[in-house]
Amino acid sequence: MKRRQTCLAIVGLASQLASPASALAQADRKMPLVAHLDASERSGWWGVLQQKLRELGYVEGRNIAFEVRTANGALEQLPAMARDLVRMNVAVIVTSGTSAALAARRASTRVPVVMASGTDQVSLGLAASLAHPGGNVTGLSTITSELAAKRFELLHDCVPTMTKVAALWHIDNVSSMASIRDIEAVAGRAQVTLLPVGVGAASELTDAFSTMTRERVQGVIVIQTPLMFAERKKIAELAISHRLPSMFGAAEYVTDGGLLAYAPSYPELYRRAAVYVDKILKGASPADLPIEQPTAVELVINARTARLIGLVVPQSMLQRATLVVQ
Repeated sequence: MKRRQTCLAIVGLASQLASPASALAQADRKMPLVAHLDASERSGWWGVLQQKLRELGYVEGRNIAFEVRTANGALEQLPAMARDLVRMNVAVIVTSGTSAALAARRASTRVPVVMASGTDQVSLGLAASLAHPGGNVTGLSTITSELAAKRFELLHDCVPTMTKVAALWHIDNVSSMASIRDIEAVAGRAQVTLLPVGVGAASELTDAFSTMTRERVQGVIVIQTPLMFAERKKIAELAISHRLPSMFGAAEYVTDGGLLAYAPSYPELYRRAAVYVDKILKGASPADLPIEQPTAVELVINARTARLIGLVVPQSMLQRATLVVQ
Protein backbone atom coordinates (compact mmCIF):
# COMPACT_ATOMS: atom_id res chain seq x y z
CA MET A 1 0.00 0.00 0.00
CA LYS A 2 1.35 3.40 -0.95
CA ARG A 3 2.14 6.01 1.64
CA ARG A 4 -0.49 8.43 0.41
CA GLN A 5 -3.70 6.93 -0.91
CA THR A 6 -7.25 8.09 -1.38
CA CYS A 7 -9.91 5.96 -3.00
CA LEU A 8 -12.27 7.62 -5.50
CA ALA A 9 -15.55 6.22 -6.73
CA ILE A 10 -15.97 5.84 -10.50
CA VAL A 11 -18.89 3.83 -11.84
CA GLY A 12 -17.75 0.34 -12.75
CA LEU A 13 -14.29 0.77 -11.22
CA ALA A 14 -12.99 -0.20 -7.79
CA SER A 15 -10.48 2.37 -6.52
CA GLN A 16 -7.44 4.33 -7.62
CA LEU A 17 -4.76 6.50 -6.11
CA ALA A 18 -5.53 10.17 -5.73
CA SER A 19 -3.89 13.29 -4.42
CA PRO A 20 -4.66 14.88 -1.04
CA ALA A 21 -6.63 17.52 -2.90
CA SER A 22 -8.94 14.79 -4.20
CA ALA A 23 -9.34 13.46 -0.68
CA LEU A 24 -10.30 16.93 0.49
CA ALA A 25 -12.83 17.17 -2.30
CA GLN A 26 -14.41 13.92 -1.12
CA ALA A 27 -14.50 15.16 2.45
CA ASP A 28 -16.22 18.33 1.21
CA ARG A 29 -18.90 16.13 -0.40
CA LYS A 30 -19.69 14.76 3.08
CA MET A 31 -18.08 11.40 2.39
CA PRO A 32 -16.30 10.48 5.65
CA LEU A 33 -12.54 10.23 5.22
CA VAL A 34 -10.95 7.60 7.48
CA ALA A 35 -7.18 7.82 7.87
CA HIS A 36 -4.59 5.27 8.93
CA LEU A 37 -1.47 6.59 10.65
CA ASP A 38 1.26 4.00 11.18
CA ALA A 39 4.91 4.12 12.11
CA SER A 40 5.59 0.97 10.07
CA GLU A 41 4.25 -0.83 7.01
CA ARG A 42 1.36 -3.03 8.15
CA SER A 43 -0.90 -3.01 5.12
CA GLY A 44 -2.13 -6.55 5.85
CA TRP A 45 -3.68 -5.52 9.15
CA TRP A 46 -5.10 -2.33 7.61
CA GLY A 47 -6.67 -4.50 4.92
CA VAL A 48 -8.42 -6.54 7.61
CA LEU A 49 -9.94 -3.33 9.02
CA GLN A 50 -11.13 -2.26 5.58
CA GLN A 51 -12.68 -5.68 4.99
CA LYS A 52 -14.59 -5.47 8.27
CA LEU A 53 -15.87 -2.03 7.31
CA ARG A 54 -17.11 -3.50 4.04
CA GLU A 55 -19.00 -6.10 6.06
CA LEU A 56 -20.51 -3.26 8.07
CA GLY A 57 -21.84 -1.65 4.89
CA TYR A 58 -19.11 0.82 3.90
CA VAL A 59 -18.25 0.90 0.22
CA GLU A 60 -15.06 2.68 -0.82
CA GLY A 61 -15.85 5.67 -2.96
CA ARG A 62 -19.56 5.52 -2.23
CA ASN A 63 -19.91 6.19 1.49
CA ILE A 64 -16.33 6.14 2.75
CA ALA A 65 -12.83 7.13 1.62
CA PHE A 66 -9.41 6.24 2.98
CA GLU A 67 -6.09 7.99 3.41
CA VAL A 68 -2.87 6.31 4.58
CA ARG A 69 0.30 7.73 6.10
CA THR A 70 3.19 5.38 6.89
CA ALA A 71 6.45 6.55 8.46
CA ASN A 72 8.39 3.37 7.58
CA GLY A 73 10.00 3.29 11.01
CA ALA A 74 10.94 7.00 11.09
CA LEU A 75 9.00 8.03 14.21
CA GLU A 76 10.05 11.66 13.83
CA GLN A 77 7.85 11.89 10.70
CA LEU A 78 4.64 11.02 12.55
CA PRO A 79 3.82 14.51 13.95
CA ALA A 80 3.88 16.15 10.51
CA MET A 81 1.84 13.31 9.03
CA ALA A 82 -0.74 13.66 11.81
CA ARG A 83 -1.03 17.42 11.28
CA ASP A 84 -1.48 16.85 7.55
CA LEU A 85 -4.37 14.45 8.22
CA VAL A 86 -6.03 16.92 10.59
CA ARG A 87 -5.82 19.63 7.90
CA MET A 88 -7.62 17.24 5.54
CA ASN A 89 -10.62 17.24 7.88
CA VAL A 90 -10.59 13.46 8.36
CA ALA A 91 -13.52 11.93 10.23
CA VAL A 92 -11.40 9.40 12.17
CA ILE A 93 -7.69 8.62 12.47
CA VAL A 94 -6.93 4.94 13.05
CA THR A 95 -3.47 4.52 14.56
CA SER A 96 -1.09 1.58 14.84
CA GLY A 97 1.20 1.79 17.85
CA THR A 98 1.49 4.23 20.72
CA SER A 99 3.81 6.68 18.94
CA ALA A 100 1.27 7.20 16.16
CA ALA A 101 -1.54 7.73 18.68
CA LEU A 102 0.51 10.30 20.57
CA ALA A 103 1.23 12.16 17.32
CA ALA A 104 -2.46 12.15 16.39
CA ARG A 105 -3.52 13.38 19.84
CA ARG A 106 -0.95 16.17 19.79
CA ALA A 107 -2.13 17.22 16.34
CA SER A 108 -5.75 17.51 17.49
CA THR A 109 -7.86 16.99 20.59
CA ARG A 110 -10.96 17.15 18.40
CA VAL A 111 -10.52 14.54 15.66
CA PRO A 112 -11.51 11.05 16.94
CA VAL A 113 -8.55 8.65 17.21
CA VAL A 114 -9.04 4.87 17.26
CA MET A 115 -5.99 2.93 18.41
CA ALA A 116 -5.96 -0.41 16.61
CA SER A 117 -2.93 -1.31 18.73
CA GLY A 118 -0.94 0.42 21.42
CA THR A 119 -0.10 0.57 25.10
CA ASP A 120 -0.04 2.76 28.20
CA GLN A 121 -2.99 4.94 27.14
CA VAL A 122 -3.64 6.10 30.69
CA SER A 123 -0.06 6.65 31.88
CA LEU A 124 0.78 8.58 28.71
CA GLY A 125 -2.25 10.84 29.04
CA LEU A 126 -4.12 9.50 26.01
CA ALA A 127 -7.09 8.51 28.17
CA ALA A 128 -8.36 9.27 31.66
CA SER A 129 -9.05 5.56 32.16
CA LEU A 130 -9.64 2.48 30.04
CA ALA A 131 -13.30 2.34 31.03
CA HIS A 132 -13.93 6.07 30.46
CA PRO A 133 -11.31 7.55 28.08
CA GLY A 134 -12.80 11.03 28.38
CA GLY A 135 -11.05 12.56 25.36
CA ASN A 136 -10.73 11.94 21.64
CA VAL A 137 -8.72 8.67 21.88
CA THR A 138 -10.19 5.18 22.26
CA GLY A 139 -9.73 1.73 20.72
CA LEU A 140 -7.64 -1.27 21.71
CA SER A 141 -4.81 -1.82 24.20
CA THR A 142 -2.37 -4.55 23.22
CA ILE A 143 0.19 -5.01 25.99
CA THR A 144 -0.24 -5.55 29.70
CA SER A 145 2.14 -6.52 32.46
CA GLU A 146 0.53 -9.96 32.46
CA LEU A 147 1.56 -10.52 28.84
CA ALA A 148 5.14 -9.43 29.50
CA ALA A 149 5.36 -11.77 32.47
CA LYS A 150 3.92 -14.67 30.51
CA ARG A 151 6.38 -14.14 27.64
CA PHE A 152 9.26 -14.43 30.05
CA GLU A 153 7.76 -17.52 31.69
CA LEU A 154 7.26 -19.30 28.36
CA LEU A 155 10.81 -18.55 27.25
CA HIS A 156 12.08 -19.74 30.64
CA ASP A 157 10.07 -22.95 30.23
CA CYS A 158 11.93 -23.57 26.96
CA VAL A 159 15.30 -22.74 28.54
CA PRO A 160 14.93 -23.76 32.22
CA THR A 161 18.68 -23.31 32.84
CA MET A 162 18.52 -19.67 31.73
CA THR A 163 20.20 -17.28 34.17
CA LYS A 164 20.51 -14.22 31.91
CA VAL A 165 18.06 -12.92 29.32
CA ALA A 166 18.26 -9.92 26.97
CA ALA A 167 15.47 -7.48 26.17
CA LEU A 168 15.92 -5.98 22.71
CA TRP A 169 14.21 -2.60 22.50
CA HIS A 170 13.99 0.54 20.39
CA ILE A 171 15.31 3.45 22.43
CA ASP A 172 13.10 6.02 20.65
CA ASN A 173 9.85 4.21 21.43
CA VAL A 174 8.03 5.73 24.39
CA SER A 175 6.30 2.57 25.59
CA SER A 176 9.28 0.19 25.58
CA MET A 177 10.55 1.06 29.05
CA ALA A 178 7.31 -0.04 30.71
CA SER A 179 7.66 -3.47 29.08
CA ILE A 180 11.27 -3.72 30.22
CA ARG A 181 10.26 -2.91 33.79
CA ASP A 182 7.58 -5.61 33.68
CA ILE A 183 10.03 -8.21 32.38
CA GLU A 184 12.68 -7.19 34.88
CA ALA A 185 10.26 -7.72 37.76
CA VAL A 186 9.27 -11.26 36.76
CA ALA A 187 12.82 -12.19 35.77
CA GLY A 188 14.08 -11.05 39.15
CA ARG A 189 11.61 -13.30 40.94
CA ALA A 190 12.95 -16.20 38.88
CA GLN A 191 16.55 -15.18 39.73
CA VAL A 192 17.28 -14.41 36.09
CA THR A 193 19.31 -11.29 35.21
CA LEU A 194 17.81 -9.00 32.58
CA LEU A 195 20.13 -7.25 30.12
CA PRO A 196 18.35 -4.42 28.23
CA VAL A 197 19.94 -3.96 24.78
CA GLY A 198 18.69 -0.81 23.07
CA VAL A 199 19.02 0.16 19.43
CA GLY A 200 18.25 3.43 17.69
CA ALA A 201 18.17 2.09 14.13
CA ALA A 202 18.06 -1.15 12.18
CA SER A 203 21.76 -0.77 11.37
CA GLU A 204 22.54 -1.40 15.06
CA LEU A 205 20.86 -4.80 15.27
CA THR A 206 23.91 -6.83 14.28
CA ASP A 207 26.01 -5.20 16.99
CA ALA A 208 23.18 -5.69 19.47
CA PHE A 209 23.24 -9.45 18.97
CA SER A 210 27.02 -9.47 19.19
CA THR A 211 26.63 -7.77 22.57
CA MET A 212 24.18 -10.46 23.69
CA THR A 213 26.62 -13.20 22.74
CA ARG A 214 29.49 -11.43 24.45
CA GLU A 215 27.38 -11.03 27.60
CA ARG A 216 26.46 -14.74 27.47
CA VAL A 217 22.70 -14.28 27.52
CA GLN A 218 20.68 -17.45 26.95
CA GLY A 219 17.59 -15.95 25.38
CA VAL A 220 16.15 -12.69 24.04
CA ILE A 221 12.75 -11.06 24.41
CA VAL A 222 12.07 -8.57 21.62
CA ILE A 223 9.92 -5.62 22.69
CA GLN A 224 7.22 -5.05 20.08
CA THR A 225 7.71 -1.71 18.26
CA PRO A 226 7.33 -0.55 14.65
CA LEU A 227 11.09 -0.79 14.08
CA MET A 228 11.27 -4.34 15.39
CA PHE A 229 8.25 -5.38 13.35
CA ALA A 230 9.74 -3.94 10.16
CA GLU A 231 13.02 -5.77 10.84
CA ARG A 232 11.50 -9.03 12.05
CA LYS A 233 13.14 -11.23 9.41
CA LYS A 234 16.58 -9.80 10.13
CA ILE A 235 16.06 -10.19 13.88
CA ALA A 236 14.97 -13.81 13.44
CA GLU A 237 18.02 -14.54 11.29
CA LEU A 238 20.36 -12.94 13.83
CA ALA A 239 18.79 -14.89 16.70
CA ILE A 240 19.23 -18.14 14.78
CA SER A 241 22.83 -17.38 13.79
CA HIS A 242 23.65 -16.61 17.44
CA ARG A 243 21.67 -19.70 18.55
CA LEU A 244 19.50 -17.59 20.83
CA PRO A 245 15.95 -18.65 21.72
CA SER A 246 13.72 -15.67 20.95
CA MET A 247 10.34 -14.45 22.19
CA PHE A 248 8.17 -11.88 20.39
CA GLY A 249 4.97 -9.89 20.72
CA ALA A 250 3.23 -10.82 17.44
CA ALA A 251 2.70 -14.03 15.49
CA GLU A 252 4.22 -12.53 12.33
CA TYR A 253 7.69 -12.62 13.89
CA VAL A 254 7.44 -16.39 14.29
CA THR A 255 6.10 -17.08 10.82
CA ASP A 256 9.15 -15.14 9.61
CA GLY A 257 11.60 -17.27 11.60
CA GLY A 258 11.37 -16.24 15.26
CA LEU A 259 11.04 -18.99 17.87
CA LEU A 260 8.10 -17.99 20.07
CA ALA A 261 5.33 -15.41 20.19
CA TYR A 262 2.71 -14.86 22.84
CA ALA A 263 0.37 -12.13 21.76
CA PRO A 264 -3.15 -11.09 20.90
CA SER A 265 -4.29 -11.64 17.33
CA TYR A 266 -3.55 -8.34 15.60
CA PRO A 267 -5.96 -9.05 12.72
CA GLU A 268 -8.69 -9.53 15.33
CA LEU A 269 -7.73 -6.23 16.98
CA TYR A 270 -8.05 -4.45 13.64
CA ARG A 271 -11.45 -6.01 13.09
CA ARG A 272 -12.50 -4.65 16.47
CA ALA A 273 -11.04 -1.25 15.55
CA ALA A 274 -13.35 -1.19 12.51
CA VAL A 275 -16.32 -1.54 14.88
CA TYR A 276 -15.09 1.53 16.77
CA VAL A 277 -14.81 3.46 13.50
CA ASP A 278 -18.36 2.45 12.61
CA LYS A 279 -19.69 3.62 15.97
CA ILE A 280 -17.91 6.97 15.71
CA LEU A 281 -19.12 7.57 12.15
CA LYS A 282 -22.64 6.91 13.44
CA GLY A 283 -22.26 9.58 16.10
CA ALA A 284 -20.67 7.94 19.15
CA SER A 285 -18.09 9.95 21.07
CA PRO A 286 -14.65 8.35 21.62
CA ALA A 287 -14.77 9.77 25.15
CA ASP A 288 -17.58 7.31 25.96
CA LEU A 289 -16.17 4.20 24.21
CA PRO A 290 -14.15 2.04 26.64
CA ILE A 291 -10.68 0.98 25.55
CA GLU A 292 -10.68 -2.78 25.13
CA GLN A 293 -7.94 -5.18 26.18
CA PRO A 294 -7.38 -8.43 24.28
CA THR A 295 -9.56 -11.34 25.36
CA ALA A 296 -7.72 -14.05 23.41
CA VAL A 297 -3.96 -14.54 23.29
CA GLU A 298 -2.12 -16.81 20.85
CA LEU A 299 0.97 -18.93 21.47
CA VAL A 300 2.87 -19.46 18.22
CA ILE A 301 5.95 -21.70 17.95
CA ASN A 302 8.38 -22.21 15.07
CA ALA A 303 9.48 -25.84 15.31
CA ARG A 304 11.93 -25.44 12.44
CA THR A 305 13.72 -22.60 14.25
CA ALA A 306 13.88 -24.72 17.41
CA ARG A 307 15.64 -27.46 15.44
CA LEU A 308 18.06 -24.98 13.88
CA ILE A 309 19.22 -23.70 17.27
CA GLY A 310 19.23 -27.15 18.87
CA LEU A 311 16.37 -26.47 21.28
CA VAL A 312 13.78 -28.99 22.38
CA VAL A 313 10.43 -27.27 23.00
CA PRO A 314 8.48 -29.02 25.76
CA GLN A 315 5.71 -31.21 24.41
CA SER A 316 3.24 -29.61 26.81
CA MET A 317 3.94 -26.23 25.22
CA LEU A 318 3.55 -27.58 21.69
CA GLN A 319 0.17 -29.00 22.65
CA ARG A 320 -0.95 -25.59 23.97
CA ALA A 321 0.16 -23.69 20.88
CA THR A 322 -2.35 -21.98 18.63
CA LEU A 323 0.01 -22.54 15.70
CA VAL A 324 3.18 -24.59 15.24
CA VAL A 325 5.22 -23.55 12.19
CA GLN A 326 7.00 -26.53 10.69
